Amino acid sequence: MNHSLRNVSGAAAILLAAFFYVSAQSSRPDFNRAQVYDVQHYVLRVSFDRAKKTVFGDTTVQLKPLKAGLAEVELDAAGLDFESIALEPENTILKYRTKGEKVLVTLDRPYSPNETISLRFKYSATPKKGIYFVDEKTEDGQPVSPAQIWTQGEPDEAHHWFPSFDFPSDKATSEQIITVEKGETVIGNGELLGQKETADGILTFHFKMPVPHSTYLTSFVVGKYVRIDEKYKDLPLAYYVYPGRQQIVKQAYGKTRDILRVFEELTGVGYPFNKYDQTMVSNFTFGGMENITATTMADSEIFLAQYDFGKSGVEDLVSHEAAHSWFGNLVTCKNWAELWLNEGFATFMEAAFREKMYGRDSYIRKIIHDAEVFLADDAVNTKRNGLFNRNAGDINALFDRPATTYNKGGVVIHMLREHIGDEAFWKGVNLYLNRHKFANVESADLRKAMEEASGKDLVWFFDQWIYGLGSPNINVKQAYNPRTKILTLTAAQTQKPDKFTPPAFTLPLDVTITTASGSQTEKINLTKRLESFSIKVSGKPTEIKFDKLEKIPLKTVKVSPLK
Repeated sequence: MNHSLRNVSGAAAILLAAFFYVSAQSSRPDFNRAQVYDVQHYVLRVSFDRAKKTVFGDTTVQLKPLKAGLAEVELDAAGLDFESIALEPENTILKYRTKGEKVLVTLDRPYSPNETISLRFKYSATPKKGIYFVDEKTEDGQPVSPAQIWTQGEPDEAHHWFPSFDFPSDKATSEQIITVEKGETVIGNGELLGQKETADGILTFHFKMPVPHSTYLTSFVVGKYVRIDEKYKDLPLAYYVYPGRQQIVKQAYGKTRDILRVFEELTGVGYPFNKYDQTMVSNFTFGGMENITATTMADSEIFLAQYDFGKSGVEDLVSHEAAHSWFGNLVTCKNWAELWLNEGFATFMEAAFREKMYGRDSYIRKIIHDAEVFLADDAVNTKRNGLFNRNAGDINALFDRPATTYNKGGVVIHMLREHIGDEAFWKGVNLYLNRHKFANVESADLRKAMEEASGKDLVWFFDQWIYGLGSPNINVKQAYNPRTKILTLTAAQTQKPDKFTPPAFTLPLDVTITTASGSQTEKINLTKRLESFSIKVSGKPTEIKFDKLEKIPLKTVKVSPLK
């Protein structure tokens, strides 16, 4: 069925669009993934054949059934060539079959929720995703960056190197036992329990991450690195950089302790893990990735900190990835349609850090910049989605619209802050983080925390800004009566409505009116496609400014000259 509005009269088209918009808000697709078991722990034993870009895996998956009678376990696994699958500790060999990017293991008997099942998988793979082998780079015969092996898990690349429930809703603890060549370093998740060296110089590193985390946050980096250490309070901080590039630590990462301090102060929640590492790598997919306790960053981004034009952007990157320790790692989106809860908050926290360090003007500049990026993108991009991403079923396209998930997400968090007030907002953030720590969330969980903190009904705000699309375009005409000194403002919302874009946004706006006698600020609340407001003023207006404090930057306002 085609709901085209082309042949419908203007007024009827608006009414029809409003009907479809309300209907769309009342029914949303469910992107959650069904589970019949809960993974408790992963033990990942890994070694490599560099020449063949092959990974040798030996992984134990410990899980509990969620209901009685579990007789078969289905795990995500892509391109893994299995040698054997066994039940531990008995080492009972189990039957299995592969189907697409799944491995289905037949258990020796049905299991119940009070039992733990340990499955050990031995396999090899030449992964196209998940693990990346990078050759040494040289320039004029001099090394630029060492050979590296690094992982990228988000959104669902982990199952290309170990069998797993590769979806954010499942959280488990993990161990990594990684064997590498002499002279190499391994950066993994959590605490380094030990490091062993054999007679021929082969090294094995053993890490343990005792806090449950989503599969996509599991990571390691292998390469020849120099490690620079410092502390924030009692928290170990480590920076892994290329030999001879130690000066970049101060330039790029010099604000790390300030960032952690500010985020602790703002959220009221201490840094939730046992260390924080930051590592540069070559040929990285993104600017940075918030792997739990061990952020990975593109060297091409980090090296921009050497230049005046790049310092601010690198600082934003470093604060963004650190913010994920709270927003993404401690509290994680339940499904990929809710990715904005991770990325929007981390983008907002870039601005929040600027505000604490450099003042409100720096904060507002960042928020306005993010709003402009989104508005420009939304004006030309035909494949649109809301913060709640109804296109999330296409996993490969999750990051195709970063201006929505990141930039708009950060601005909407700012708008929420402005709407409910500073005290209620940060109280709501604290409640949200504490209520859902080490768990998974949906947008409704954030709404409930903010409603509880503020005492305000925020359903309309979330329907409009999180579940809806687009932004308001407002044309304002003004008329002044010199006899009564009444200014009449007629506001028309002209955005094109559709199933997910409302004909009229609800916009509580401040209007600053300047006359020869001074300025006055009045509050108006736009709720209709076309409406007028009469305001008593001291004289003929010389300037009218909507939303002077940029409480709602996601808008376009044009004010016609006073005639």
